[in-house]
Amino acid sequence: MNNLRQIEKEEASLNKYIPLILAGVLLNAAAQIVIKKGMTEIGTFDFSLNSLMPIGLKVATSPYVITGIFFYVVSLVIWLMVLSRVDVSYAYPMLSIGYIAAALFGKYFFGEPVGPVRWAGIIVICIGVYLITRSAT
Repeated sequence: MNNLRQIEKEEASLNKYIPLILAGVLLNAAAQIVIKKGMTEIGTFDFSLNSLMPIGLKVATSPYVITGIFFYVVSLVIWLMVLSRVDVSYAYPMLSIGYIAAALFGKYFFGEPVGPVRWAGIIVICIGVYLITRSAT
């Protein structure tokens, strides 16, 4: 019985960091979406010496790409805070929530198809993340 209380206490201790973890993961997913928007506006390009400067300039001056990079930096700072507080074996699997967010954002903002197989995969990911948060020890 004492062992069960200890496990519950450890789970509660880790679970209090879920909002911080979610903030980092969702900012990372948002960075993907904002950069995708910027790159959609820039268009496709070839990796060649001739296109390096013009495309590099477009990327470097795109407000969407700059915002996405800012989101990445903030998510990195948050992730450093997360890793200083919880086990990596608990925190890292939570990054899979980013797959869910990216699929939903992609569907909503870009009209990307998310069919039944993708939804099934998203549900499996959700179940896995839930199990990980329940098995904190």
